[in-house]
Amino acid sequence: MSIPATAYALLGLLSFDRELSGYDLKKWADSSLRFFYWSPAISQIYSELKRLDAMGYVTSREVPQDELRNKRVYRITDEGRAALVEWVEHDDVEPPMLKHSPLLRVWLGHLTTPARLRAILESHRVYAARMRDDALGAATSSAPRPGMEFPAVVTAWSARYYEREIEMIDELLAEISELE
Repeated sequence: MSIPATAYALLGLLSFDRELSGYDLKKWADSSLRFFYWSPAISQIYSELKRLDAMGYVTSREVPQDELRNKRVYRITDEGRAALVEWVEHDDVEPPMLKHSPLLRVWLGHLTTPARLRAILESHRVYAARMRDDALGAATSSAPRPGMEFPAVVTAWSARYYEREIEMIDELLAEISELE
């Protein structure tokens, strides 16, 4: 049975042999996956966890959260790990999908002014610099724990990606200036 990429991402987070709640998965996605893939909404996480549980790819149990509440934690099953390995090793690799709203607006530049295009790109530059800095912080915050070397490599790659994005924004700003 085919499952969406979000489900594989969640199985991937659980593949590091830790029990995690939906909230824990969201926090981890926000601090890692967002640099190169995306960070799913919490509702999407819980929806996919229910699907994965029904498929036998994860198990769940309630554990005390505090004196008043419990929380549900999830763990990948052998079947879930096998499905994840199958996907990593054998499924076709989808090409990255670029949906770049700032570039779409520049592409439609004939509908606005160069000053507005510069403002859009400057705003995007600020975003890219924040993402670069966040990725650099995550990449250098501590030495990778055993088994976490590959996420560390991808986080460092993400910092370089956003650095290149900043360089390309600067080039685009120069090209817009030449058009004026």
